[in-house]
Amino acid sequence: MASARRSGARLLTAAAFAIAPVVAFAQPAAAESFTHNFECSGDSPLGEQLFSYQQDSDVSAPSSVAAGEEFEVVIDPAVNTVPSEVNGYEVERMQGMELRLPIPDNSTHVSTQLEGGSNLGGAEPTVNVSDGIATLHVEGPISGGAEFELPTVTATLQAGDSGVIETRLHGTGYSDPGLTFDADVSTVLGTVGVPTSCYPDPNPVLTTTEIS
Repeated sequence: MASARRSGARLLTAAAFAIAPVVAFAQPAAAESFTHNFECSGDSPLGEQLFSYQQDSDVSAPSSVAAGEEFEVVIDPAVNTVPSEVNGYEVERMQGMELRLPIPDNSTHVSTQLEGGSNLGGAEPTVNVSDGIATLHVEGPISGGAEFELPTVTATLQAGDSGVIETRLHGTGYSDPGLTFDADVSTVLGTVGVPTSCYPDPNPVLTTTEIS
């Protein structure tokens, strides 16, 4: 998980797409810092748990590219902390985190590369692209109250013929989430699993690249 507005904790998530080295790249723009806000709903045996998560990251992409040119979008998440409690319940661990990012209009996914990251469990993070959505998967587990850092995602996209390429996170509501994970939480019933769905609110444009 990550920091909860109502619980006073923090979470991280981050985001990721396609990437890889290729032919000539446009001059990348300076990275811009964002705080990604997620509204979350946890499916608990004690009832729905509503809370907010935040994740900081630096995001960069070139301001313009030629038609058909390959270019990189880089998402570099900051260190975050799994909350030790949410809505008064102790968080024991978080696992199975998935962050979804749409492949932008006017572009084609080429490849994806992950670099770095820390305290993400035994398995290496992965990125899978299917049906126009890139999904970053972090298996975990990550203990409640522990610091962690998602990997830097470098996405290589190929520009289309014309228009503007805008990157942002996926998700419009709890039934169409951009971030999901499972949490083990201590309650009066003992340790219970809490599947959680989150969507970005607000969901601003992260990068804008004009095809010139």
